[in-house]
Amino acid sequence: MSLANDKVSATSHELFQAQAHVWNHIFQFINSMSLKCAVQLGIPDVIHNHGQPISLSNLISGLNVHPSKAHFIARLMRILVHSNFFAQDQQVQLPLLPNNNNNNENIVHQDLDDEAEEKAVVVYSLTPASRLLLKEAPLSTTQFLLMILDPVVTDPFHLMGT
Repeated sequence: MSLANDKVSATSHELFQAQAHVWNHIFQFINSMSLKCAVQLGIPDVIHNHGQPISLSNLISGLNVHPSKAHFIARLMRILVHSNFFAQDQQVQLPLLPNNNNNNENIVHQDLDDEAEEKAVVVYSLTPASRLLLKEAPLSTTQFLLMILDPVVTDPFHLMGT
């Protein structure tokens, strides 16, 4: 009886692996379209020009996106981080409060309790792959990416089965 259970278990595992393989191929286009979107928006260049890891709010303010679509940038970045095109990290930000003499140039850190003192912010940085997507990079693949993912090139693939 245990041989039968082992065979069923192996078959179940194989079925699960086969389903995962098929689903991965079905949804693979999402990675390509997300990458194309990032290049069209100029996300790699905004991060690069920032000079250090950039928060989502700073990234959005550096992009030319309509405010009604700004909340989608977080989803886009999640896909691109998962695909290793960008790196994500947490950066602790300490609140800065003006000192008592009301001089805006002198900002000091005041003691607060530990919970209020530190706030972790998600920041994004470039990876070796996203450096190839910089418009002015010597080995930039931006134009190639845009050409290959252009509807003129991709539309004929929709007709392969007809």
